[in-house]
Amino acid sequence: MDRITLLAPAFLLFVAMAIPFAVYCWRCAAGRAPAIHGAKHNQLFGPFLARYLVWVLGPIERLLVGRVSPNLVTAVSLAMCAATGVAAGVGNLGAAVWLYVVAGILDVLDGRLARLANRQTRAGALFDSVSDRWGELFVFSGYAWFLRETPWLLAVLGAAGSSLMVSYTRARAESLGIELSGGLMQRAERIMLVAVGSVLAAWCAADAGSAWLAAPIVGWTMLLCAVASTATAVNRWIVAYRELARRDAADEPKPVPAPAQAPAQAQPHYAPIPAKLRESAELGL
Repeated sequence: MDRITLLAPAFLLFVAMAIPFAVYCWRCAAGRAPAIHGAKHNQLFGPFLARYLVWVLGPIERLLVGRVSPNLVTAVSLAMCAATGVAAGVGNLGAAVWLYVVAGILDVLDGRLARLANRQTRAGALFDSVSDRWGELFVFSGYAWFLRETPWLLAVLGAAGSSLMVSYTRARAESLGIELSGGLMQRAERIMLVAVGSVLAAWCAADAGSAWLAAPIVGWTMLLCAVASTATAVNRWIVAYRELARRDAADEPKPVPAPAQAPAQAQPHYAPIPAKLRESAELGL
């Protein structure tokens, strides 16, 4: 009973997403797939899940567009990330799960509200991007506190650092004119991985006989996040470097060949004057 009570919010959230997903799959199989526009997908989840997420969030978007500022949604998402860190830090992993998932959904929603309301601004883009980074720091700080007395603390630090490098590499490349959007472990994948690991750890922590498994499960989750995020960041680094090196080589000025020198003009050749004519000229004859 304790486990059910502890994980009830996360379980309800799962049901709230699973039932519409079953309906969506049925409609697609019946050839009545909803018309979805502007769905952005990543490498792991693919376009099918991206279109489902946009479809299931559609009613919420229509309710909020024009009424709620996208920046307010971003701020709420940031606050929920901070709450996720607090919940994880005090060992309430069940609450950390649904708080983090809802924060991730709001992170998707704020960008779509900005596009639908035609309120995309550079200030808003900066606020959203920086809020995402702060949100991840809050979350990983909470898990670091949870694992502070175990060797798994290093895994959390690795996950936090590599996650920030994934985002930084993309931002720096885009500032140099390179679009980077691929990779196995992006923000959505990190949220899903941490949520799944936290659910398993919370399930074990709710029973005294298996409570000792909670820290290793969270630790392995963070280690996997660190390794996959590092691979993503390094791959983006290599891709961007190669593209920039190619552009540098194409823009490098080619050496201009030196102009060919004109052949030296031949000096006129005069035949020697005979001695008699020279003497006559000197005498004025």
